[in-house]
Amino acid sequence: MALLLTEAAKLSTDILQRGVIETVVKESPILQRLPWMTIEGNSYRYTQENTLGSADFYGVNATWTESTATFTQQSASLAILGGDADVDNFIQRTASNIQDQRAIQVAKKAKSVAQKFEETFIYGDTAFDPNAFNGIGKLISNPDQLVTAGANGASLTLAMLDDLVDRVKGGKPDILLMSKRTRRKLKSLLSASTHYLERGESSFGRQVLLYDGIPVEVSDYLLDTETQGSSNACSSVYALGFGAEEALSGLQNGGIEAVDVGQLETKDAARVRIRWYCGLALFNQLRCAKLVGVLGT
Repeated sequence: MALLLTEAAKLSTDILQRGVIETVVKESPILQRLPWMTIEGNSYRYTQENTLGSADFYGVNATWTESTATFTQQSASLAILGGDADVDNFIQRTASNIQDQRAIQVAKKAKSVAQKFEETFIYGDTAFDPNAFNGIGKLISNPDQLVTAGANGASLTLAMLDDLVDRVKGGKPDILLMSKRTRRKLKSLLSASTHYLERGESSFGRQVLLYDGIPVEVSDYLLDTETQGSSNACSSVYALGFGAEEALSGLQNGGIEAVDVGQLETKDAARVRIRWYCGLALFNQLRCAKLVGVLGT
């Protein structure tokens, strides 16, 4: 069963854990929208849809051509994401008259977890870090779902974005994910084409730019220094469809946990551990697409 982290926070009866989940979600536009499946064990095998079977019209006594959908067996493993926050008991007792020092440290650690997840969501590669999980840059592997701006990069055009959106089958993508630099370029293109800027509202009340009715989200972790041919000043744009067992979905076992480890033996401090057994799965290649080689000019 899929569950948004915003709903998970509401269901949590642990005040500390609820606060951690809310902090994590607020830090990332991805985590505000990504559905989550709770799985048993430390990995999940699933069938990924690649192409659809065709259909046609036939004449009387004609020979029918067989065509079936193609699938690929995939396996996604959970990674262990988290960190510890130690607060000295002396500081907690003497410096918490204005702000709770323990709460501050736990909130900062929760933000760190959210930022690490978003970075891995985009660029995660188990070939380089076997302790992490594969991100969308690796999961979107179907050549038909890849749009190239240019052999050595090129400026963004509205036609490129339209091509990217059209590569996503089964309905429009849920979001367009890009860097802030690319969003600035998109705004410039829309203004220059006398196209009015569509705006919507996120679940947290933020104003979000829309393109063809699709929310445009930005990530601080989507680099503008990607390499495309001879250029190393490029960025990517992702058209992402979300859905448990049908598109892009997060995987987890146990959800985000805030564990009060307690007093430490080697120093006069108390420890809180934030841990998350999480991963990512793309159930249908046709529900996501990627545009590469976008320059800032």
